[in-house]
Amino acid sequence: MRSVRVLALSMLLAATFAVGDAAADPPPTQEFPVPQLGTPGFLPDLQRWIDQVLPSPIPVDAADPAAELAALHAAVLPSPVGDPMFDHWPADLAHYAPGELIETRDITATAAWLTLVPIRSATLLKFRTDDSQGRPSYATATLLIPATDWTGPGDRPVLVNNLPIDALGRKCTPGYTFAHGLSTQSSATEFVPPTTQLAVLRGYAVLIPDHQGPWMAYAEPYVAGHAVLDSIRAVRGLDPDSYGTSPFAITGYSGGAIATHGAAKLIGSYAPELADVIVGAALGGVPADFEILSRSMNANLASGIFMAATFAIGRERPEILAAMNNLGRWVTTSIMKDTCVSVFAVPGVLHLPIDVGANIVDPLRSDLATDIYEITRMRGMRSVTPLYIYNGDQEWWIPAEGARNLYAEQCELGADAVYRGVLGEHIIGAVTGYPEAIAWLDQRLLGIPATSEC
Repeated sequence: MRSVRVLALSMLLAATFAVGDAAADPPPTQEFPVPQLGTPGFLPDLQRWIDQVLPSPIPVDAADPAAELAALHAAVLPSPVGDPMFDHWPADLAHYAPGELIETRDITATAAWLTLVPIRSATLLKFRTDDSQGRPSYATATLLIPATDWTGPGDRPVLVNNLPIDALGRKCTPGYTFAHGLSTQSSATEFVPPTTQLAVLRGYAVLIPDHQGPWMAYAEPYVAGHAVLDSIRAVRGLDPDSYGTSPFAITGYSGGAIATHGAAKLIGSYAPELADVIVGAALGGVPADFEILSRSMNANLASGIFMAATFAIGRERPEILAAMNNLGRWVTTSIMKDTCVSVFAVPGVLHLPIDVGANIVDPLRSDLATDIYEITRMRGMRSVTPLYIYNGDQEWWIPAEGARNLYAEQCELGADAVYRGVLGEHIIGAVTGYPEAIAWLDQRLLGIPATSEC
């Protein structure tokens, strides 16, 4: 039955996306034998069959495969949203230092009622950052200032709230929602759990990075980590008198934990001046090891999310795009490239294996996959800020094995860390683990030193 669904989807997608903008040769008129269900080698046969009956949306150039890959890469990038803050690449971007402000915009008028608690101001920041390869890029973030003055010691603390953006399109980011108002692309995770609201009521400023960068590289930890750290640099540069000595704490769950994981591990090498500024990082439902996820999220209800994350990492690492067959090319150059998780998660009902969109045998056990697992695991990089790691003990999509391994690794490297296994799977675990994680962050921002349990 699963194989029947694979064939049905391939034909459906061919019909649905054949009206796209990319030019393509007409399909050949001869007939090709359909792979027989249940036979050995069915998936490799299916991959070849797809490429035989479905033309590529990108002109094939056997004489210049690098040019062909470059054209594919350009075609899979997210579409502009019509706002230069999110769309425009400054011509002199390389002249900016990482974290240096490029532009700011007062968005209090649209953001104030969305925060649900009183704020004094909301500012959209655009700043230089680095992509996964260390090349100049940019990112955006929203800074929310409470309506009340800070009455505690020192400068006002700042909580960096890494939301689980989990999206392929730029309209799906919290920065776009705060700047333009609620839309069908806005995510409930911008409001639930109420981390932003609780922090504002405590008198903390809240910084909400759009940590996937301009290419919406969902799940790429280097892009996300750079964007988070550079958003902190941007705030300190925006108002040194108010935030020059502020403590910053970072938090994130699920997709937000990818960003928090990346940021925590990159402080020492990418932003060492922030080592004493960032007082702690809490991360839950942690996708710290994509090899584990390749076993837990492929060919089941989570497969739509897993495929989207794989494709989005390919926006930064085009070797992944080169491993897509023509079906994968059609999907990733279609309207799907601008969707949010509520849309791209839906194909999970088909329980499709990622093989259906690949042109290599057993793609999740290939040399390419092994390289990507190793890169995104960020093995051997010690967090210089204390860590609070938690995960649902009954998790099946993002098993606790990855979070436990991360905790053990950080302890071996000499980091200060705490681990909590909490009741529940991914959704319930987000609730049961939340109170203690928030209390831990509150203590860090109030200047109470963390106690390591390593």
